[in-house]
Amino acid sequence: MLTQERKAEIVAKFGGSAANTGLPEVQIALLTEHIGDLSKHIEQNPKDHHNRRGLIKMVSKRRKLLDYLTHTDIKRYRAVIAALNIRK
Repeated sequence: MLTQERKAEIVAKFGGSAANTGLPEVQIALLTEHIGDLSKHIEQNPKDHHNRRGLIKMVSKRRKLLDYLTHTDIKRYRAVIAALNIRK
């Protein structure tokens, strides 16, 4: 579960300040954290289709944000990918 302390830590790391939550990097990092938590829940509860749908929507939103970063600034995209270890 994403606590307020963990969320503030992620925002500070990727946004530069605690109030800068609008950057795509921050949104991608928060979604990645939430996706990881939900993935563990889905593994333990394979019949939970409501949360599975939410997980798919989050992954899709993260993909769109990553695509946006790719088109606007490839260096920021590569930095986020490396920091979050999303790609192999």
